[in-house]
Amino acid sequence: MKRQRGRGRVTLACMAAMCAVAALSGPSWAAGKPNPYSFDSAAKPVQGTASNTAGPPLRAGSTYKDSIKRGEKRYYRVDLDDRTNAYISATAVPKLDTKVAYSDKLTVSIEDRSGVKCSDTWAQFGSAEYARPVAAYAYRTIDKENSNCQEAGTYYVLLERTSDVTSTPEAWDVEMRFASEPGLKEAAPTAPAENWPSASPAAPAGGPKKRTGGTSFSDATGLKEGEWQDEITPGQTLFYRVPVDWGQQIFASADLGTSTAPDSAQSVSQALVLALHNPARGYVQNNGNVYYDGKQKSVALDPLPPVAYENRYDSDSSASAMRFAGWYYLSVTLNPEIAQEYGKKPIPLTLRVNIEGAATGAPAYAGPAGDFQVTQEDEEAADSGKSAPEAAKSDTMKLVAAAGIGAGAVLVLGLGAWMLLARRRTAAVPAAPAQFPAHGQVPGQVPTHGQMPGQGQGQGQASGQAPGQYGSPPAW
Repeated sequence: MKRQRGRGRVTLACMAAMCAVAALSGPSWAAGKPNPYSFDSAAKPVQGTASNTAGPPLRAGSTYKDSIKRGEKRYYRVDLDDRTNAYISATAVPKLDTKVAYSDKLTVSIEDRSGVKCSDTWAQFGSAEYARPVAAYAYRTIDKENSNCQEAGTYYVLLERTSDVTSTPEAWDVEMRFASEPGLKEAAPTAPAENWPSASPAAPAGGPKKRTGGTSFSDATGLKEGEWQDEITPGQTLFYRVPVDWGQQIFASADLGTSTAPDSAQSVSQALVLALHNPARGYVQNNGNVYYDGKQKSVALDPLPPVAYENRYDSDSSASAMRFAGWYYLSVTLNPEIAQEYGKKPIPLTLRVNIEGAATGAPAYAGPAGDFQVTQEDEEAADSGKSAPEAAKSDTMKLVAAAGIGAGAVLVLGLGAWMLLARRRTAAVPAAPAQFPAHGQVPGQVPTHGQMPGQGQGQGQASGQAPGQYGSPPAW
């Protein structure tokens, strides 16, 4: 019974792992026309309220999906302790055929019970006045130098949409994520670096390689240092993710390739927007200051400091966002007006990514770092180009393989034990003595006095079983 229960547990583990693979590979985005932004398949539907006291709860480590109309406010509730830093990101996703203006923005903030704002930031479209995913985050961080928002208890997340009267009033979809960062066991430096390497590094070695971008934060394609070739259609936004460890510095640029166009084609300003977000999906920086006339164009991010815990104390918002290790997200959007002048065909896109500096030690976190670290698995995913769902599927397949090997080992060991036990039981049975004819008895003659051959011998042998016969042990 013990062996059977052990094999049953292995079988159940295999079945559970295979079910997980089926769930990951399901047709979540396959049916119908794909959404230009692929929301996290695990995102939970939620509906914020106009009143803070009625706001639905958000849980750390979870992703949510809501929508917000022009001029609307939506509240949510979070319960925080007095040791952990909390980050709430919000990604606004207006439909591609809607109009947005320079000042259109989505503001996200965290407030305490007294209405004091712990922080607030916003995602704004700016001079690239066309619909695309834009994201920002708000945070509550533990800081002994700050008297506000330090207590454990209830806090409120507020989303506010501000739109110009010329913008389409249609609701924007919103993807929200709640990430938590553990506190520190001991105090860390609070003075951010004043100087860091700012010279553009040499082109990545190894030559160009093909890699297809994802369509959201959740399915962003893994990249490591290198030159990566893709293609992008007008109005499309592609997402990539790059692991950047403590002490490392990221440099990134994007080149838009040439295209054929009629003589009447006009150049398009703000043709390509390259944006960077940190592991909590907080906005770091973007650059869209480029026009396109059918010839190759390039846009690059400004130099950023190496990842360091103390960057969070920098007054510059871009430097402050480089506050933890993990996956940094690059997004590239091609102006939809390109289609009017140069057609709807994809245009070649090249990304160049440099990671400078050696990885250093992590801060003395008081708990698991979660999203804010770079693991060996992350490095492997970046090397192979896997997105988060693909990496999770790969891990599950490894579990299935391990479970299968474990089940096979159990069966082999069980068979070996059965054979060994069978041989030992057989060896323990005494062999029947050889029968010799009695003095004067002719071989083959039936014994006298009614005695059968071997009668009275081999008492430990099963009835009807010949001496030396093999069989299964009684317990089997």
